Amino acid sequence: MLPIKLHMIDGSPPVRAVLVIANALNIPLEKNYVDVINGEQFKPEYLKINPLHTVPCLDDNGNIICDSHAIVTYLANKYAKDDSLYPTDAYKRALVDQKLAFDLGTLVPLVKLINVSYKMKEITALTSKMIEKINEVYTLCDTMLNGKKWLALDHLTLADVSCYTTTTGLNYHLPINAVTYPNFKAWFDRCRNHPLLASDIYQLNKYIEYIKSFST
Repeated sequence: MLPIKLHMIDGSPPVRAVLVIANALNIPLEKNYVDVINGEQFKPEYLKINPLHTVPCLDDNGNIICDSHAIVTYLANKYAKDDSLYPTDAYKRALVDQKLAFDLGTLVPLVKLINVSYKMKEITALTSKMIEKINEVYTLCDTMLNGKKWLALDHLTLADVSCYTTTTGLNYHLPINAVTYPNFKAWFDRCRNHPLLASDIYQLNKYIEYIKSFST
């Protein structure tokens, strides 16, 4: 059996979520670094694997999966020894899926918009509209976490990992205020200090370096 291959770049929040889950499940990965700076993701060889020309992309012995949320659920379904990260109970799983969808539909697009705007030199600082939108998202998250320690269940799940890695980008651009958003800030710190996220420190630092390279 061939090793599981992950096409990736350093620092990317979606990549980081996959790396954290793979590490938690003791899944060894063969890492293939995609040179996105020089457009390797648009070359025919990579497009054959992933027509969306994105990372991460997982190749598990010919089974190709090209979205981080799909990847982490696949890994949990196939390789986890229990269902703590991704429940088998239909309702509990739906709660986790709901927050994964929130990450994909709300958090990721906002971070991407801000980072691309900086990178393309369209902005030199957050616009008032961006700040307003970030605060709207922070308010949503704070409300969702009212009376709760974790986003979906009473313990850390795939949803927390994916949302946390994405939120590190928002927190860099506009730090989460503990007074205004106490529930959200407590959750963010709880994730950051969770043993499962210890493996993310190196990649988080790579992400911050990447953002600083075009936003300062």
